[in-house]
Parts: sequence; structure tokens; C-alpha cells
Amino acid sequence: MVSRKWDVRLLDQILERLVKTVDNSKGEIFQISEHCRQDYQSIVDELKSIKLMVLQTIDTGDKLETKVRMARKRLSEVSKDFTKYSEAEVRGAYEQAHQLQTELTMNRQEEKQLRERRDELERRLVGLQETIDQADRLASQITVVLKYLTSDLKVFGEVIEDAKRKQDFGIRIIEAQEEERKRISREIHDGPAQMLANVLMRSDLVDRVFRERGAKEALNEIKSLKQMVRSALYEVRKIIYDLRPMALDDLGLIPTLKKYVHTVEDYNKVKINFSFIGEEKRLPSKLEVALFRMIQESIQNAIKHAEASEITVKVEFRCGKVNASIRDNGKGFDINQHKSDSSFGIMGMKERIELLEGNFSIDSKIGEGTHVLIQVPLEIANYV
Repeated sequence: MVSRKWDVRLLDQILERLVKTVDNSKGEIFQISEHCRQDYQSIVDELKSIKLMVLQTIDTGDKLETKVRMARKRLSEVSKDFTKYSEAEVRGAYEQAHQLQTELTMNRQEEKQLRERRDELERRLVGLQETIDQADRLASQITVVLKYLTSDLKVFGEVIEDAKRKQDFGIRIIEAQEEERKRISREIHDGPAQMLANVLMRSDLVDRVFRERGAKEALNEIKSLKQMVRSALYEVRKIIYDLRPMALDDLGLIPTLKKYVHTVEDYNKVKINFSFIGEEKRLPSKLEVALFRMIQESIQNAIKHAEASEITVKVEFRCGKVNASIRDNGKGFDINQHKSDSSFGIMGMKERIELLEGNFSIDSKIGEGTHVLIQVPLEIANYV
């Protein structure tokens, strides 16, 4: 008995050291990722400056070429008739042509160096982006491992009796959470964060534009900045709406779905036909959220994966059930192949439907689109 307790304590100590080591590694990977992001942004700023300098150098070079041609023409004219032009005029024409040619040569050399620097920076950006992506993937995987090591999966015991299924489902939930966090992080980074960084950079130029080009150009620049801020605000609101539509608590499932459909149509340029049959009424909050999320995920899958141009959504409250049908004209997929891939998207929807004591089916053929059917008994509302 004592030996068994000692073995358990030893295992706990080993697990604790393992968690600590993995956590430290995650911190180091995060630092590498942050340093790479800082370097990436610095190089992006320098690259913008270099590209501007290349354009300016090319423009200067074109003007110098014109001046060189004119100077050579002038030198040719004075060199042909020494009786008409003095020695000083001939010398002056020669010196001017020589000086302009020297400036043009230096200009071309500068342009070459700038182009080489630009190409080098672009190659470094590609390498840094690969490092950042790899660091993010590793950090995400390590987070999954940490949560699996430190989480108590016994909370799933009442729902999932089989131990193997319990562990698999727990890991998949953690993976889904991490993927969702990564998606939100990517949307914020690529959308509002990028826009605001651009606003910050361009705001520094307003003073220079005012001094060099005048108040009118500066005002145009300010108007452009305002538009960028509005776009960033729109992106933030969209991300917030995707996380949790506020209208769901206030208006209920059907009005929120109608609003969501209009938003998706405007944002993705896809046609969505929405219809509702039955008596509209409020459902328990958790049931409304679950149904909304499953319909939302089906629509997003049709847009992102099936590349559908038209989606038909039909919701019915009848015969003691909530029926939701989502049909698209996308490229479809092989159901059997998808089952063998153990897609977590479909598995997650099936698990949620089973917890609601409902039915879930999906029918798809390559080139013929996909049809998702969701059925949930209204009686479950009393227990949600």
C-alpha cells in the first residue's frame, strides 16, 4: 500500500516536471514568435521605404537621362564649330556632359543597390513568415498537450462512458478551442490590427504631407485615415458578432438568423434563401445558441469549403420538433472519404445534436452540393 502511494507521488512529480518543461518550451517559442513578428514589421516598414526610394531613384534617373542626351547634343554642336563657340563654351559643355553622365552612373548604381536590398528584404520576409507560422503551430500543439496533461477529463464521464472515446473527445474539444482562438487571432491580426498599424504609420505622414503638398492634400490624407478606421471598426464588430450575436439574447433564434443571413450575403457576395415555417417563439437560451451555431457552421462550411454561390436555409417549428435544412450548390464531397478522415466539424455537430437528443444527417455528392438536416425535439427545451 505504501509502495503504491509512493509510486503515485513519483508519477505526480514526473508529470509536474514534464508540465513545467513543456510550459517553459511554450514560453520560449512564444518569445521567438514575438521577436520574429517585430523583425517582420520592421522589415515591412523598411521595404516600403526602399520601394519608395526605388521609384524616386528611377524617376531621377529618367530625368538625368534626358539631361544627358541634351548635354551630349549641346557638346556635339559646340565641338563641330570652334569658330562660332569659344574654348570656354566648349569646355563648359564638356564638363556639364561629363558631370551629368557621372550623376547618371551613380544613380544607376544606387538603383541597383536599392533593388538588391529590396529583393533581400522580400526573401527575409518569406523566411520570417515561415518561422512565425511554424512557431504558432508548435505553440498551439503544445497548448493542446498542456491542457490535456493538466485537465481533469472526468467531467466528461457522465456523458461519455467509454474511456477511449472520452479521451479522444476531450482532445478534440481542446484542439477545436485552440483552432478557434487561432482563427480569431488571425482575423484580428489580418484585419483590425493590420488596419490600425497602417493608420498609425500613415498618421505620421500627415504632417509631412501638409508641409510638402499643402492643406488640401493633408485633408485628403485625413479623410483616407478616417475611412480606414471605419473599416477597422467594421471588422471588429463582425468578429464580435461571429463570437456571440447580441441579437440572439434580445430577439431570439429566427430574427437573429435573418439578420445573420443578410450580413453574410453582404460580406461574402453569396445568395442565401431563408424561410421559416411555423409559429415563431422563444426557445431556451442554450438551445437557441446550439441551433444557431450549427446553422452558422453549416453556412460557413458551404461558403469556405464548398465554395457555394447559393445557399437555401429552411427552419421549421412543427410536430414538436425544430427542423433545420441547409442546402448549397457547392462542389460537394465524398461522404465515405469524409467519414474515414474523422472530420471534427461533422463529429462535433453530431455530438451536440446527440446531447440535445436530436438527429443529424448530411448528404453530399461531388459536383452536386451538400444537404445538412438537423432535427431537435422541442421537449428537450424543458431540460436545457
